[in-house]
Amino acid sequence: MPIKNRIADFENEMIEWRHHFHENPELAYKEVNTSKKVVELLKRFGITRIEEGIGKTGVVAILENGKGKSIGLRADMDALPIFEENNNKKYKSKIEGKMHACGHDGHTTMLLGAAKYLSETRNFNGKVILIFQPAEEGFAGAKSMIDDGLLTKYPIDEIYGMHNMPGLEEGVLAIESGPRLAAADNFDVEIIGKGAHGAMPSNSIDPIVCGASIIQNLQHIVSRNSNPKETLVLTVATFNAGNANNVIPKFATFTGTIRYYNDNIGEMAKNRFHQIIDNTCKAYNAEAEIDFIKGYPATVNHLKPSKFAQEVAKKIAGAKATENQSPMMGSEDFAYFLKEVPGAFAWIGNGESASLHNPKYDFNDEILTTGASYLAALAEDFLINY
Repeated sequence: MPIKNRIADFENEMIEWRHHFHENPELAYKEVNTSKKVVELLKRFGITRIEEGIGKTGVVAILENGKGKSIGLRADMDALPIFEENNNKKYKSKIEGKMHACGHDGHTTMLLGAAKYLSETRNFNGKVILIFQPAEEGFAGAKSMIDDGLLTKYPIDEIYGMHNMPGLEEGVLAIESGPRLAAADNFDVEIIGKGAHGAMPSNSIDPIVCGASIIQNLQHIVSRNSNPKETLVLTVATFNAGNANNVIPKFATFTGTIRYYNDNIGEMAKNRFHQIIDNTCKAYNAEAEIDFIKGYPATVNHLKPSKFAQEVAKKIAGAKATENQSPMMGSEDFAYFLKEVPGAFAWIGNGESASLHNPKYDFNDEILTTGASYLAALAEDFLINY
């Protein structure tokens, strides 16, 4: 069963919706007009059970047909603070400095397409919970919706989400169980020393020398403290100190990120991170102020839902359905849903395009019907056969 015929019938409508969202991007927790447009379309489809304001600007709609289980389908809505460079696109962002550079305009459109189809056909028994989520881009909109009572108000048996992937063949659906995306913690460290004249280093406590030693020592966490079979990345991305060539500054700062799949590895890395900084500072008579920010957890697909999603993908994409897609070290707040509810996160190939978060990126309209058909088929098969 390829793309659903009824969804193919309104492909042009979906393209219009997608271009509207692309022209009118809104950042995290400011998706006011985006949410209004989503609600407007849902009502046009005849969907009446709609709740707005979950997780600040999130929207939840319920499609119910008879009695049965419940399935959650989620799409993210927020854009990024990037100046778009697609000057050849008629639907280029109208808001300077903001654009849909991660394809959330397409994700929202695909879920709307599935909603329209399911509201018309009602070929299922149970509940479909349609989740239009704000603030995926670094502001944990999924967690905000959960904290706002989403899963308590609307219990979900299993949940499914998807994301487009540039460079992956157009229309490919890739689902695999286990870790798919990494947990992402961030850090901001200030080394406090004692400033002095550059010609009189003995009068100083040099935060640059101390900081350099810390950065080198931190790399031992990956090479000597972590099991080689585990995945762990520790990157120091910035280092700043001083502004004169004859002054040893009092302060130095560095920032970076730690990525991992296994929570135990993440906890070990965090503990060693603090130990190394504290002990290295003592060796140099310096001090440190550490701001360690816990980020998104790892996105880990559950085994049974992954196998179910793989079978659905084969029905929709045929030979373009694959179980072989390497996990990535990026992060995704769909992880919070998977911590609470069994489910699976899929990739859909965007074909050859600029990379995500690139000012020349654009979502591929050719995959809208594939994504919408996949989401609709998940609901139908889960609420009838699974």
